[in-house]
Amino acid sequence: MPSNCARAATSEQRVDMERRFTIIGMDDSPQPQFTAEVRQAISAGHTFTGGRRHREIVAPWLPADAEWIEIKAPMDEVFARYDEVFHAQPADAPQPIVVLASGDPLFFGIANTIGRRMPDARIRLIPWFNSLQTLAHRLLMPYDDMRTVSLTGRPWPELDRALIERVAKIGILTDRHHTPDRIAARLADYGYTYYTMYVGEHIGHPERERIRRLTLSEAMAATYDQPNCVILRAESADGLPTAPPPRPYGIADHRFELLDGRARMITKSPIRLLTLQALELSRRHTMWDVGFCTGSVSIEARLQFPHLCVVAFEVRQEGERLMSVNARRFGAPGIIALIGDFLQSDTDALPRPDAIFIGGHGGHLTGMVARAEQCLLPGGCMVFNSVTSSSREAFAAAAAQVGLRMEPTLHVVIDDYNPIDIMKAVKA
Repeated sequence: MPSNCARAATSEQRVDMERRFTIIGMDDSPQPQFTAEVRQAISAGHTFTGGRRHREIVAPWLPADAEWIEIKAPMDEVFARYDEVFHAQPADAPQPIVVLASGDPLFFGIANTIGRRMPDARIRLIPWFNSLQTLAHRLLMPYDDMRTVSLTGRPWPELDRALIERVAKIGILTDRHHTPDRIAARLADYGYTYYTMYVGEHIGHPERERIRRLTLSEAMAATYDQPNCVILRAESADGLPTAPPPRPYGIADHRFELLDGRARMITKSPIRLLTLQALELSRRHTMWDVGFCTGSVSIEARLQFPHLCVVAFEVRQEGERLMSVNARRFGAPGIIALIGDFLQSDTDALPRPDAIFIGGHGGHLTGMVARAEQCLLPGGCMVFNSVTSSSREAFAAAAAQVGLRMEPTLHVVIDDYNPIDIMKAVKA
């Protein structure tokens, strides 16, 4: 039995073991034209890792005694297997794990994941063109001005941001849930109809590669093989590249669908913009809009600050339709709209806010401030627009009660409407 000192030395060696990876990018061809460098790396390897499709492609090249670790969720198990391989290797002769990946492994790829999870790993990288590069090459389309978005295992926010920012050319990595037809439907639903969609399927495969130029309506009706990728380009009616229309700054009040047509049930445009300024949204990450009614503040915030996650609460059932109609009318996808009593809402699964706007309180201002403060991140702020002296005093008192620090109030008068006090409280 080894002594305690010997066991400690073994443990120390394992902590300091060298993790090496050779990461090889490849296309979708079933008969890849590997360089001599790649062929040598494969022939010298023992442990290989990649997706199922990668294994099918490289199977004829693998050594007879090759071990394969499939890359699939959950990734914790994959990296646990990697550690087992490295632990089993002699310390004086570490061998790299050979990784097979699609395209450029640094382009939303496995090399990034390995770098994050094993920052001490030594990586030798042999890249290939990524699928969007190759699609642009096939189309003879310059791509130095293209914004790249990955929807592979990711939700919509980055695509939504690119749309709101009126990016003229967007390259999209898709998956089995975010397919070209669903992407086209989202664009059409929110009014981004000036894009033409270029879809590449099986990029790099000599027999199955297919590239199509589609209108959004054509893209919604089509079916697609996996894998595929998409380039969106803003085009004029004659098919020439064009600049997207400008984004509005301060939406006219009359353009919103109103609650029962009541013009006073909306935060007026100048007040909306001053409210967003008070919330300092350019440096915030998540805004909650409590009592959104027509959705005007949420929509304006989403359009002016596309990086922002916006969560909106409204007790009236009519709010659901109003938010849906107005968000689509003005091209503001991605707002999380929740119907119900804010004081009773389950907020545990929601992103915590660093900015909160209280747009309606239904006589429960003190309770709303207390509940909102519990969710507000340190350094965040809360803004309330008061139209009466009683609500002004109630907000100041409620803020003081939960330890928020009041900042100077902005007093605003617009036309013949009641004066409005834009009040702001900050959490230490």
